[in-house]
Amino acid sequence: MLSNALNRRHFLKTTVAGAAIVALPLPALALTEAGAKQLVNSVVADINRVIASGKSEKAMLRDFEKIFVQYADVPIMARYALGADARSASPAQLRQFTKAFQGYISRKYGRRFREFIGGQVDVRNARRIKAGYEVRTSVKLQGSSPFDVTFLVSDKSGRDKFYNMFIEGVNLLLTERTEIGAMLDARKGNLNQLIKDLNKTG
Repeated sequence: MLSNALNRRHFLKTTVAGAAIVALPLPALALTEAGAKQLVNSVVADINRVIASGKSEKAMLRDFEKIFVQYADVPIMARYALGADARSASPAQLRQFTKAFQGYISRKYGRRFREFIGGQVDVRNARRIKAGYEVRTSVKLQGSSPFDVTFLVSDKSGRDKFYNMFIEGVNLLLTERTEIGAMLDARKGNLNQLIKDLNKTG
């Protein structure tokens, strides 16, 4: 559901930079195929509900952050995005980074989600993987052919949550790890400065 101004090529170029699948240590517990598919259906429905609300951009971005926190395994995603530096961070820094990361991601992708108008997202199928389930959806944007968006879902947190997304096989979480790493390098490894800057980004 993207407007004509945000075609598939632009969407892919501005949201992804890597293409390797991440193997995260997320053992499946009581997660079922039906539960994984229901989670993705709920994510899509809630995003569409916010888009149709007519709220201001600022209010919509707050709602997108709530959706991200509700349906995504944010701590796992944040630790992976931080990479090896997560091991040397203090518990307080990890909490602060996780909070900053969730806001940064919500604003970054929320501005694209709000343009999901006039298209369609269909949940197609799910298959068991080591970490839980892979749920494939088909996205039809205005003026372009359908393409795949895949959610990886686990229940490691005690609830069914997604911990990564792929667009036509391109790994979004790996992209964020690359970008966060570059940001941290630019700040000479100063995690506190990165946290401050992520809170201001977007």
